[in-house]
Amino acid sequence: MNTRLRDLTAIGTGAALAIVLGLICKALPLPRLPYGGSITLESIPILYVALWRGWRPGVQTGILCGLLQLLLDAHIYHPIQILLDYPIAFGLLGFSGIAVGTIPGILLGCFFRFIAHVTSGIVFFSAYAPEGTSVWVYSAAYNASYLIPDAILASLLVPLLLKRTGNKKPAAPEEATGE
Repeated sequence: MNTRLRDLTAIGTGAALAIVLGLICKALPLPRLPYGGSITLESIPILYVALWRGWRPGVQTGILCGLLQLLLDAHIYHPIQILLDYPIAFGLLGFSGIAVGTIPGILLGCFFRFIAHVTSGIVFFSAYAPEGTSVWVYSAAYNASYLIPDAILASLLVPLLLKRTGNKKPAAPEEATGE
């Protein structure tokens, strides 16, 4: 019971912090892409929860964050984006908790998010790809332009936060139940 309460607290706090960081970054005079997407710090709390509490709370944090973004600041150009660009993309960040090691976990979660956004972009961007340019290449380049800097920022900041707070994910589920 105690572990579940800690997980729920981490999930709610992580999702709220992700939303706040996203809104703060979007309020700053940073470049924003014309069809959505910008460099923000919103993935950091999701990755932190996943690497600290495990992949399930990480996925739940990401899904909750994606659903909250739909309510607060969604940019919908195609119905597929409702799922792929919000709860699925941010939920996939939580799978960083399955990897062995902090940096591999961050890169795995960020890669999964990238795949969700690229897939969504293929549906939406097909009309905007320059003639002779593959829709896959166009969507990948568009999304990489802000997701690679996000991944770099996360790879620098999340390990520092984990070290600073002394938090690390439980080694095995049976260890987590003993809290």
